[in-house]
Amino acid sequence: MARVAGMDAAQPARPQDSAPVGGPNGSIDAPIEAPIDGPVDVGDEDLAQLASLARDLAVEAGHLIVAQRPRELRVDTKSSGTDVVTSMDAAAETLLRQRLAQVRPGDAVFGEEGGAQAGTGAITWVLDPIDGTVNYLYGIPEYALSVAAVVGDPRIDGAWWPVAGAVAHPSAGLVYSAWRGGRAYVQAVDPAHPSASPASPASPAADEPVPAGARLHVSAADSLEFALLGTGFGYLPEVRRRQAHLLLDILPRVRDIRRAGSAALDLCAVAAGRLDAYYEKGVHAWDYAAGWLLVTEAGGLVTGIADDAPGDGGVAAGGPGVHGELRALIRELGAG
Repeated sequence: MARVAGMDAAQPARPQDSAPVGGPNGSIDAPIEAPIDGPVDVGDEDLAQLASLARDLAVEAGHLIVAQRPRELRVDTKSSGTDVVTSMDAAAETLLRQRLAQVRPGDAVFGEEGGAQAGTGAITWVLDPIDGTVNYLYGIPEYALSVAAVVGDPRIDGAWWPVAGAVAHPSAGLVYSAWRGGRAYVQAVDPAHPSASPASPASPAADEPVPAGARLHVSAADSLEFALLGTGFGYLPEVRRRQAHLLLDILPRVRDIRRAGSAALDLCAVAAGRLDAYYEKGVHAWDYAAGWLLVTEAGGLVTGIADDAPGDGGVAAGGPGVHGELRALIRELGAG
């Protein structure tokens, strides 16, 4: 029986399916066997347990950034004046790394703030402690924490694949989780009472499966003309100008466009059928690692713009009825 290192737990049962989540275009309800192409060797890892751990980590770190948010955040900048990082980004990633060191000491870690840390096993944890930091800074509720277990090297586009992950949306009291072959779910959590620390002997993360929640399904939209598209902007002025010009060309050819400010939450919305598709260029592995898996396990497709893997050159996600059309449009407009 497959087990996670350091966890002596029986193989958990798959959560019971409940009513699917979806938008006005309906939802896809098809069995998902192997939604992600590519050689994925996880040895004897229990992917459901990895998803459970990812879920608990994301929820706990989400509680931290809500409960301990100071009245005045310390803010620094990275690539530009609009690319901000707060003291709580660093605090949340530190917490995630500490927890992983306690329960998965042999795993590698790759985080937005702390960079890469080598490991000895097949799993690398890809962390985004706050996706949507500008929203968090301004008190806008569209921010998230993304925790994903991947195989391969997430620093190289096309050289890695997510196998388990979770995205916590603290202000909404929701957490999304998935594992390869296990489908994707969303469940409500109480942000005031997160689960016990995964490192604690009393923690449910070590011996309980991901609990039942609402099963996610991508939209059944079959025409880009009637699709709601999500996207995001980069941080450099010249990049933003190109992205704005692209949107001017796309907008007349879709139902509408939304920009929430968090790639992770945009991908959750695609998985839940609230967005029909999503496109963004210049995103990093930590932005979309968990969201990639959520969309594919909800019946959707996530690729680059050409016949390649998602990465810095672009991430295109959507239901099977619009994904190909979206990629073709972006290539037609010269943005692929």
